[in-house]
Formats: sequence, C-alpha cells, structure tokens
Amino acid sequence: MNIRDMHPFEKIEGKFIIKFKKPVQKYARGYAFQLNVADATGSIMLKYWGPDNEAMVNKLYESLSKDDVIFVSGQTTVYNEQMSINVDSNGTIRKLEKNEYDSSEFVRASEKDIEKMKDELEQYLDSIENDELKKLVGLFRQDAEFMNKFGKHPAAMYRHQGWIGGLLEHTLNMIKICDTLSRVHPELDRDLLITGCFVHDIGKLEELDVSASIKVTDEGVMVGHITLGAILLEKKIKEAKISKGMRMKLLNIAISHHGQIEYGSPKLPAFPEALAIAQADAMDSKLAEMIDLKKNAQTDDRFAYSRDMGNVYLD
Repeated sequence: MNIRDMHPFEKIEGKFIIKFKKPVQKYARGYAFQLNVADATGSIMLKYWGPDNEAMVNKLYESLSKDDVIFVSGQTTVYNEQMSINVDSNGTIRKLEKNEYDSSEFVRASEKDIEKMKDELEQYLDSIENDELKKLVGLFRQDAEFMNKFGKHPAAMYRHQGWIGGLLEHTLNMIKICDTLSRVHPELDRDLLITGCFVHDIGKLEELDVSASIKVTDEGVMVGHITLGAILLEKKIKEAKISKGMRMKLLNIAISHHGQIEYGSPKLPAFPEALAIAQADAMDSKLAEMIDLKKNAQTDDRFAYSRDMGNVYLD
C-alpha cells in the first residue's frame, strides 16, 4: 500500500524506507520508538508500541537504520490532525533484504516518457554544427555508462525534479528554453547554448547516488556538483583539444549556472549565453518545484506553504 493511498483507521501492509529514527522511550504499558518512513508517494511517521521489555524493544530499534527498507503491517491513526502508522504486538516491522524490493518503489520516476526524452535530447545534440562543440559532445555521447546514468539520474535530492529521469527532464527543458531564446535573440550562439545546457549539471552524476533513496555522496558533500562538473568538463575539453576561448566560455557556463555568488556559483555569468543558461536553469527549477507542489499538495486549503516559495495558491 502506498502512503498516498492510506486512509485513517485502516489496517495497512507495505514496504517503506526509513528516513530517520527517534529514540526508545518509556510509556505507560511498555517501551516505544518512532520512525519516519517513506515510499515513492510520500512520508509518514510510524510509532512502534512495544511491550514492557526494554531489552527486546531496544534490540529491534538497534537492528533498524536510516535508509533500511522495512516491511510493515499495522494500522493508521490520526493524532493532532496528522495521520501516522501504529504498530503494536499484533503488527510487524521486518527489515528486508535487497532482493525483496525494487528501488522504484521508493524513488519517484518522471511522469514523462524517459525514452522519448532521450530521443529528443539526441535530436538537439545532433543539430549542433560547431565542429569543436560537436566533438566535445560526441565524447560524452560515446561513453555508454555516462549516457545511461544521465538518462536515469535525478536532478536533485528534495527539490526540483528529484526523481528518476529528473536530470534528463531538467536538461531537456533548459535546452528548449534556450532554443527559443536563440530565435528571440539571434545574436546568441545556439550551438553553445545547447552544449552548455547539456553539460551544466553533469557534476550531479557524482554528487547524488540513487538506491532505495536519493542521497548525497561524500564527493557531493565535500566538493559539490558545480566543481565536480567543472572537473569532468575540463577533462573532456582537454581530450577534445578545445580552443582557449571556447574552453573559457564552457567553464564559465559550468561554474556560473546558479547565477549568483550567494546561490553557490563561484563566478557570475560573463557573457550572454552563460546568462541565458543561468536564467533557464532558475526558471525551470523553480517552475518544476512549484508545479510539483501544486500537483501533490495533500490539503483542502487553498494554499500550500513552501520554505523557498512561501504560500503557493492551489486553485
């Protein structure tokens, strides 16, 4: 049973991933602990009400860790207007082995057709005419492992397009925005725009890891996707023997695509195509986040609150 489909005061069974734990505490009839659990449709608090046997409850608690996948049978309840899952002596919490679940049960996938998006991306990349950029992009396209990962990877952990295929979706959206801009402003270099969009977030392939959840890697924590992407891009630039001027433009695109120093870019966009890519990145990421909030807000209120966007109108 998916979290999104649960109703109050019903028996449930399902597979969930543990997002975080709260310590064991004494209650009137025994010992209890709480888990925040999730699947691809949402998250919910789970409350385990154990017997008056501290050692037994602690043993179960210690056997469970963040990012473990568990099978649960219990019953939903409502407290302080929040639905949660109760598990008592009649219920079950069991840690699952890797062969007992599939990661797609816990990580959302793009609602768009991934294979169709791949084909669209290939068509845009095929349209690049500049010899240097065509050679550079070709080096990435010849790397089957890179392209396979690129097609499945999320664009973020929690925010915009944080789902399977999200990076491909975000990149393709940006290419379409910039392709339109190149017609509105013919002075812009369309080939550079398409190439820049394609490579701007490649560092996320090393920043994020996908298993039963989307997690930030050690490299992501210590270095971050902007720097990781610039390092990978520089390697390909050297391999393709790109000219100095084009190299500087490509690297500026990579390190300035967040648009502002306070947003994590070590440099500001230094030429029109870099500015266009930074604006397209901001536009698509913010729109994707707001649209997703509207579609998935589980409330009867007319507004849903987001820390980044404030109150979002749902009607």
